[in-house]
Amino acid sequence: GRRTRLLKGLPATSTVEENAAAGVSVYTFNVTVSPLSSEGVAILPTIVNSNPLTEAFSIESKGHLEYSVVTTGNPVLDYETMPKSFDLQIFVQDTTGRTDLNILTVQVTDKNERPVFRGNMAIQTVTIYVLEGTRPECIYQVDAADPESDELKYSLLPEPVPFSVLEHGAIFSTKVFDYEKDPHWYFLNITVTDPAGLSSTKTVNINIININDERPYFTIEQRIYRIPEEQSLGTVVANITAKDPDDEDSPSRLFYSIQSSDGYFSINPSTGVLQVAGRINRDAYPLRLHPNVSVILRVEDSPSGGHTSEMEITVIIDDINDNPPECNPSTFREEANENMTAGTFLLDLRNYCKDIDVDPSNNQFSFTGLSGFGSNNFALESTVSGRLVMTESIDLENPANLGVEVYSLTVRVQDIAHPNYSSKYPFYTSFDIFLCYIIYIYIRIKPVNEFFPVFSNSSYEFNVPEITKVGSSIGRVNARDKDWPPSVITYSIVAGGGTRDYTNIFWISPTKGDVKILARLDYETTQKHILTVQASDQEKTATTSVTVNVLEVNDEEPVCSPNFYSFQIPVSLAVGTNINGFRIECQDRDSDPRSFRYFINEGNMNNHFTFSPSAGSNTSRLILASRFDYDSGLDINWIYKLHIYITDDNLLSARDKNTHLIKTGTVTLSIRVIPNPTTVIATTPGFTVVTKRENLYSESAWYVPFVITLGSLLLLGLLGYLGFLLVTWIRTRCPPAGKADDTPLFHFTYCLSSQTMTKLSTVFDGEARDPVTGKTYEFNTRSGARRWKKNNEPLQPAPAMQVTSSATDGSGQGTDRAEAPSQKEPSEKRKEPTAETKPAAKPSARQSETPGQDGLRLQKQKEESEDRGLSSPAPQGRY
Repeated sequence: GRRTRLLKGLPATSTVEENAAAGVSVYTFNVTVSPLSSEGVAILPTIVNSNPLTEAFSIESKGHLEYSVVTTGNPVLDYETMPKSFDLQIFVQDTTGRTDLNILTVQVTDKNERPVFRGNMAIQTVTIYVLEGTRPECIYQVDAADPESDELKYSLLPEPVPFSVLEHGAIFSTKVFDYEKDPHWYFLNITVTDPAGLSSTKTVNINIININDERPYFTIEQRIYRIPEEQSLGTVVANITAKDPDDEDSPSRLFYSIQSSDGYFSINPSTGVLQVAGRINRDAYPLRLHPNVSVILRVEDSPSGGHTSEMEITVIIDDINDNPPECNPSTFREEANENMTAGTFLLDLRNYCKDIDVDPSNNQFSFTGLSGFGSNNFALESTVSGRLVMTESIDLENPANLGVEVYSLTVRVQDIAHPNYSSKYPFYTSFDIFLCYIIYIYIRIKPVNEFFPVFSNSSYEFNVPEITKVGSSIGRVNARDKDWPPSVITYSIVAGGGTRDYTNIFWISPTKGDVKILARLDYETTQKHILTVQASDQEKTATTSVTVNVLEVNDEEPVCSPNFYSFQIPVSLAVGTNINGFRIECQDRDSDPRSFRYFINEGNMNNHFTFSPSAGSNTSRLILASRFDYDSGLDINWIYKLHIYITDDNLLSARDKNTHLIKTGTVTLSIRVIPNPTTVIATTPGFTVVTKRENLYSESAWYVPFVITLGSLLLLGLLGYLGFLLVTWIRTRCPPAGKADDTPLFHFTYCLSSQTMTKLSTVFDGEARDPVTGKTYEFNTRSGARRWKKNNEPLQPAPAMQVTSSATDGSGQGTDRAEAPSQKEPSEKRKEPTAETKPAAKPSARQSETPGQDGLRLQKQKEESEDRGLSSPAPQGRY
């Protein structure tokens, strides 16, 4: 749009005070519109930008095109932390499209502010804890700041307190506090003031902490107490009290304990109540000799050990009549034979009883009150002696005694002195005013064996089927005697019951009299067994006869001969023919021959075969029942395997067959049918079975890779071992060549009985010094051959020489012979070697060539020989 002056009063500069609240007017201006603009302003005056950027100002309408720039309070202007000036760009547009943009500069002015506390004092009331007894020191540092960064001063109210504050804000205590004498807390008003007089005040609470610095003390005066013995647990002996100066203004927090009391007493750690904690027995040691118990008490003001005080008291234990007479043992078991005469002495109780009370007036006792079942048969001679005697004879078999063996008696051992606290011992019985003790006496009347055992029957007879299982009970014998109590009868077989194979096939229960069989009975061998059974009561015996009748049972199966047979028959055999004249004969040890029945159970395809007779005889023949028909395909089998069953149930009715035991014998026949020469044997269609196998790995087959890996390792090891054996064999068959100077670099082995090697004399056209030995050696620059330089020998070419090695000696080194080469002579002439053509003498250990030199020379020699077409050089050769 077109720029036109619409903002009246702008640009301008205005001021605003820091910390101004929201809505404070900063500057007021008007908007001038065109006369053609009847509707006024299209876009109200707006702050489109500020420098620096802020949202602290906004524009509000005051009506009739008058507007005011006001503060928003977000953020609140702060002279110390925010920019001091803001340039606000104000934009306006009227309805005709005219616009105007001007700047209002707002300057923020400083305002003196109150000092501000910082740290904990800025957000809460600070509480300071000071231990009593602490020396004067700095206890807190007040932290405050002035927004204008002016220097502040600190002051303290009220002034008459044992604290001071320095100008830089440090609070000091000015005395040593005593919690028991001084106030327990103080309130300090801390004021901070700026140079202009503006101030801020905060309260500091100071609490004086009590520490354990005083020793508690006992407040009781009594030191000796007396109680009777045998007081119940928890009985109060004394109330122990103490005080602690540290706890004057609060409930006591003292802790009581006992340092020594032999376990008789305990004290409540909080209340100080001294109680009985264990049994106090005046009649037992050590109280029997020393009835005074010394108790050392301790009071402390901390359970973990603080200030303590101790005091000793004495508790005297008084004896009471709390023990009845006691007998050891308290239960007596005596024996007396039946029919013993009256007046027989049994027991003297005085020898076993005593009273352990310490006071002699409490340990007197008497024997009274003999009672119990059968007490009329016994008596006490006197209350003092305690002697027990029989008054009449006892016969156990007499019905008047009801067969009683044991008589239970009780005797009251009674304390003469007046009992005290008898109700505390319920296991004692109180009669009138006496405390008493009960003795239990059990008198067993020992029976006399007067009667013989008597069997209930004079003899016994048992019928037992022969198939009865081994271990089965076949009957029971019973015997008694008239003695009381009934004697324990034991049974045994003393005769009979034996067979040819077993000494005794019967067993009898020693306590119950059950007769059982130990082996299988056989009617066909023995039909009756007669046993002699004895009954004994450990002293007297009686015998009886037991007859065991073995009952016959069909337990044998038919046995036939032959039980297997194989034969051949022609295909044209006539029906009704006894096949090959075959017949079987059967026997059964426990069945009539007429009870046999024959039938073919398996293999009789198309029912070609039958037996005649089929029942009622111990012999039967095999008959062809129907002709063979292979032409029409009715018959296809040429071999028949017949399973024949022979049962012994022919004489039984249909109803008896369900209840009687039936045995079956078997015979197997193999019959091959022989075809006629013109008979065409049908070919059985062939078929092929295809089995598909698939290797599938399963987690359960973990052993497969393990076995393969292990087998591979073993195979590799075996191959390595075979290679080692081969190398060892080669070395033993071909001994190694001799070593030069005992330090060869390479080892060559030649299995030759004799060999001829040609060496060429090398021209040594260079020389050098060995860095190890310091000696000079000559070398060939072309082939690299080397030799030690001889003394005073000039460096010059030497003629080539042909050296022929003779047969190898035992050390592997041949004897060299040198010959001069000649092309004119038709044959070689042997010459003595000259000094120049002789091989060099074997050097000593110090003069030997190094391994590297030796190997290099041999390699070069080999290369020269191959280049010239010569035979392989001997490795032992040396230039």
